[in-house]
Amino acid sequence: MGQEERIQNAYRGLGGKRTFYDGMITCSTLSGRAVCRLVWGMGRAETQDYLCVALSGIPEGFSGRLLEVPVGTGILTMPLYREMPEAEITCLDYSPEMLERAKCRGEGLSHVRFQQGDVGALPFGDGSFDIVLSLNGFHAFPDKEAAWREIFRVLRPGGIFCGCFYVTGQNRRTDWIIRRLYVPKGYFTPPFETAESLRHRLEEIFGPAKVRTVQSIASFACQKVKEEYS
Repeated sequence: MGQEERIQNAYRGLGGKRTFYDGMITCSTLSGRAVCRLVWGMGRAETQDYLCVALSGIPEGFSGRLLEVPVGTGILTMPLYREMPEAEITCLDYSPEMLERAKCRGEGLSHVRFQQGDVGALPFGDGSFDIVLSLNGFHAFPDKEAAWREIFRVLRPGGIFCGCFYVTGQNRRTDWIIRRLYVPKGYFTPPFETAESLRHRLEEIFGPAKVRTVQSIASFACQKVKEEYS
């Protein structure tokens, strides 16, 4: 079994109509709160904190073109997209099951379209989007270098790249659980950034970047001012 197939299989069980994943990612159910506390050392306030920073790159009243990759089950962003009727939003995910759940959540949103695809080979032209949003994705991507290149390519000059994902070196317990459980299960794929290496990479590839960590999650926003990927 190839690495990409292994990752897709790992996430297949998380995309049902009522999922443990949704409760965990939002820290909104009893079991989800238990995992957030045990694995991530967070409560609901910390979860909302890092998500708020991750979404800060999207201005109020945004009416441009936005790509979200991966969209997951849509639990984090569909409520936001309902408040952005003038925007053109494309939601992409590698997992058909995750994408199907996101479609259900996005029912009735005519300005949002859903597409199955690989972040390492995005099916969009150069400079297609004003904003690229990636929530909790990079720690799962099997080919991270391809993902960086493709996101840079489809983001227009002056566009914003924002989001969040796991970084190592912030919480020893979290790092141990990721290494011993999440990686073998196929949920996460090394190598992983540190907060400092993430800041350096964003500034090297895109331009000025803001990075803030809450426990082992780094939220970021940066602007594409570089002319070429480096």
